[in-house]
Amino acid sequence: MNQEVDLIKNLKNPKLKNKAFQDLLDMYQERLYWHIRKIVITHDNANDVLQETFIRIFNGINNFKEKSSLHTWMYRIAYNESIRFLEKNKIKTLVSIDQENNSYLKNLKQDPFFNGDELQLKLNEIISKLSSKQQRVFQMKYFDDLSFHDISDILNISENTLKSSYYSAVKTIEDKILAAY
Repeated sequence: MNQEVDLIKNLKNPKLKNKAFQDLLDMYQERLYWHIRKIVITHDNANDVLQETFIRIFNGINNFKEKSSLHTWMYRIAYNESIRFLEKNKIKTLVSIDQENNSYLKNLKQDPFFNGDELQLKLNEIISKLSSKQQRVFQMKYFDDLSFHDISDILNISENTLKSSYYSAVKTIEDKILAAY
């Protein structure tokens, strides 16, 4: 925790900000990339959103009030940037949920960065058919290993609601995987 306190202090110090920001990038770039990638799906889109996320972090660090952890604050920015990106692109191309899910799975299969096996592909197929709320909660808890408290802060949803959504998603996933194998 002291490392985070020092990092925040250095990020807010104009003389140390650039070096501290590089440290921040080294520590969080990959984790935030994968968090964003699960939302916007493609590598190129994830890179674009990640860049916007870090620009917002760099420009907004002095407004960070430290009511949550730096990690949670950055995840919230990444999540909001991802949703903003999806909404902006949704206006450009109106696509049905089924088309979007089929496109997601097709992109995943063709993605050179995806090296999953059949079970991983099935898991992603099942996740893609959950409600968007269940998808986000499941991905943040299962893949990003965030606490319900942190997810609650990021999504601004009560912990009990998140737990209900998560365990419902887990049950659905378990049932569909067991039925398939």
